[in-house]
Amino acid sequence: MTTQNTSTRKAAVIGAGQTGVTAALGLLDAGFTVTLYSDRDQRDLRDKVPATGTALIFGEAQAAEEALGLPTYLDRAPLHSGLTVRVAGGGEELIAFDGAFDGFRGLAVDTRLKADERLTAFLERGGRFVVDSVTPERLDPIAADNDLTLVATGRGGLSDLFEIDTARTVYDAPQRKLLTVTVTGLGHDESVFAHRSPAGGGRSGFSIVAEEGEAWWGPYLHKDAGPTWAFLGWARPGGDWEKRFAAADSAESAHRIVTELYRDYLDWDLPEVLATEVIADDPHSWLKGAVRPLFRRGVGHTAGGHPVAALGDTAVAHDPIAGQGAQGGLIQAQRLVAAAAAHDGAFDDAWITAQYEAFLGARAEDAAKVTRLFLSDPEFAEIGGQFFSAAAADPRFASALVSTLHHPQAAHGVNSVADAHELIAQVTGEDAATVLGRFQPAGRFSRSEYSDRAATTA
Repeated sequence: MTTQNTSTRKAAVIGAGQTGVTAALGLLDAGFTVTLYSDRDQRDLRDKVPATGTALIFGEAQAAEEALGLPTYLDRAPLHSGLTVRVAGGGEELIAFDGAFDGFRGLAVDTRLKADERLTAFLERGGRFVVDSVTPERLDPIAADNDLTLVATGRGGLSDLFEIDTARTVYDAPQRKLLTVTVTGLGHDESVFAHRSPAGGGRSGFSIVAEEGEAWWGPYLHKDAGPTWAFLGWARPGGDWEKRFAAADSAESAHRIVTELYRDYLDWDLPEVLATEVIADDPHSWLKGAVRPLFRRGVGHTAGGHPVAALGDTAVAHDPIAGQGAQGGLIQAQRLVAAAAAHDGAFDDAWITAQYEAFLGARAEDAAKVTRLFLSDPEFAEIGGQFFSAAAADPRFASALVSTLHHPQAAHGVNSVADAHELIAQVTGEDAATVLGRFQPAGRFSRSEYSDRAATTA
């Protein structure tokens, strides 16, 4: 049933992706009159664009959605109970561990599905949806007409309204080239990826080949095909993987590239990969590209001097290797909605900046650190080596390490090897040297027997 909003406070949200529509719906429910702008109509947003990555969501982001009264999809999506990790390098198979998430579950939901369902709810509750390509020039009268304007897209030059924060931005270019494809043909029971964990298809899997990049498989909820699997790969610049990823030009070619990648580099998981199939009805079930990790200023100004707030990837861009982008956007949206609902004054530079700085301190800066750790940033290489070795030696630390994907704040005080040892001791209750002394190189990873088992039971 459509309701009429009679609020005197007006808000505009530019960008109808998952983060933008979540903020728009939250502001509407908080009593604002809200206009949501997109350069595509609702059907095109659902069916004529790729999903923006795998959009992994863990406990803190799920709590943000719940605080906004929104569904988390925990009852619809195949769930992740942990992460299994394999690290190879120099032709050797080095580290293997199975980390269980501590007190939460993960899930990956097609952002097109989430945005579409939330847009439908937004319209039913009286929100206004405008299909318009918002440029910086077009944004000026929009911001003038609204008390609060959130910019949740960088398209059309809108990102240039927000100056890059050079003090917080570490990289001057993307650190990886990315390739993702969603597939069907593989279930989620204990027989799937059983060589990696007794939990089988209830885990997502992460593999590192030091010279080339990283690869991830995880349970996924596709907008049409339902419970499926998603692959996401990260290619280091200049390597063979980068050349392979660049050749992708369709879902079919992306799937073929992934299959050959596992045949040539990651054969321990190959049988499951060979069982997967392209989602034929969705030509947009794949994506390639690159993300430069960066921080922007939280407030920008239109030509007329009206303040506007950066939201989601427009504010902070993370490489997706640690799953922080979608989570951060949802958490930032919930924090902004709650603060706006409680605020009686103007949404001026000082207010916008205060909310943004609070978000950075509460989440985004630590999320960037965890992302750098998983990217094997040279500054954190020795720390990462200690963490991954400890995870292989002790399941308690394996759980703590993979749980930083949900709660990156756990890494806040870790800036040296000594800090790393202190955290290892804190988690395990043992001296770090004792824990690390139990580490033994994997030698050879267990190989999947999935095809043999499937053939026997067919």
